Amino acid sequence: MNPKLRDVAEHAGVSVRTVSNVVNDFRYVAPSTRERVQASIDALGYRPNMAARTLRRGRTGLVALVVPEIDSPYYAELAARTVRIAEARGLTVLIDQTDGDAERETQLLHGKRSQLVDGVLFSPWAVAPAELAARTDTVPLVLLGEHDGPAGVDHVVIDNVAAAHEATAHLLARGRRRIAAMGIQPWSLNATARQRLAGYRTALAGAGLPADPDLEVPVRHLHRADGHEAMLRLLDSPRPPDAVFCFTDELALGALRAAADRGVAVPGSLALVGFDDVEDGRFSVPALTTVSPDKSRIAELALDLLTDRTVAPRPPRSVIAPHRLVVRETS
Repeated sequence: MNPKLRDVAEHAGVSVRTVSNVVNDFRYVAPSTRERVQASIDALGYRPNMAARTLRRGRTGLVALVVPEIDSPYYAELAARTVRIAEARGLTVLIDQTDGDAERETQLLHGKRSQLVDGVLFSPWAVAPAELAARTDTVPLVLLGEHDGPAGVDHVVIDNVAAAHEATAHLLARGRRRIAAMGIQPWSLNATARQRLAGYRTALAGAGLPADPDLEVPVRHLHRADGHEAMLRLLDSPRPPDAVFCFTDELALGALRAAADRGVAVPGSLALVGFDDVEDGRFSVPALTTVSPDKSRIAELALDLLTDRTVAPRPPRSVIAPHRLVVRETS
């Protein structure tokens, strides 16, 4: 049988109201009394009725993080940082995976699970901007990542155009001239690839180099296997590149393996730059040059926007998180 507030009160020799004040972290409780009550709570194994507390407070203390792929190194690292930062703020994070499926993303966008949480951090791949704008669920939502068109919701992004420009300019500064861009997804509603392609093209144009369609490489997914396959095609082409800007580190790690399979020296004959700064890239041989989004800052900004919106209504905000180019051995 689960102990009740009255059992704790009798054990501690205080009133039920005093126990309730301790359980609800009411600040005007004497430290000695709080210690005595907490000792009784621990001794009896009392657990608060979370459903009742939720009804009284109107909040659950739960936040949903919705990502396409939890086994993606980038999203795994972002999730880990979000959980730690949320925990320091007294929040618990529930993680949901969509696999980039439009139907599942739409269900979550329009309120599935929302009765359980105080807010949602959402990184969609498949829903259209119009679907985002038509959202009717009132639970606070913060978008993570890049999406075309006004969504009418809070949004944390990085400047993908500037980041891709920096990555490509770095390769140009190393004397590379046949620079491929790997990661184009023309069928995707997510704007990330389009923005990174735009930054790549702008850097080439600034160096007086025309865009070459043969060097703009589409991939079905953003995984290592896709990078490996795409890199093999590039290396087997009549005029292979001397550098590749990969839109994710996973693609770059696959490309690095393909270069090894073909006996192509990196960075001697082929330079590589990735994007995401995942841990694997720091331990690859050679170590991967990459664009590093500040994942901790992304999590902080997203949680700031979410908790801020639970306090008072305000117009939607779009916040840019910082990034930097980390130069390692592949370039």
